[in-house]
Amino acid sequence: QVQLVESGGGLVQAGDSLRLSCAASGRAFSTFGMGWFRQAPGKAREFVAAITWSGKNSNYADSVKGRFAISKDNAKNTLYLQMNSLKPEDTAVYYCATMRRVFDSIIRVGENEYDSWGQGTQVTVSS
Repeated sequence: QVQLVESGGGLVQAGDSLRLSCAASGRAFSTFGMGWFRQAPGKAREFVAAITWSGKNSNYADSVKGRFAISKDNAKNTLYLQMNSLKPEDTAVYYCATMRRVFDSIIRVGENEYDSWGQGTQVTVSS
């Protein structure tokens, strides 16, 4: 099992940037891919971005493509999400999660493909 702790959320204005971090422990970080999901009030949790175990491949939801960037530092056991040009509709609780399969080269977007989740960090974007 992996323990995940997100940080970096906060209250910002539209157009600002934030970088979320997800520190992992308890499992070989370099062997599995990871993803970011988010849940806005009254809405279902949705896929935001994911990256493979090696960090070489990534994928994004259309709503964040070109504005967000996911990265994975295997030496620091940390996942990042750089969020630029933030919009009020990006307001949500952001969660990081680990993919079930080790050394998986496919970008997984379904929640059931992930097994460990962090507690979430709140991002609020004011207009």
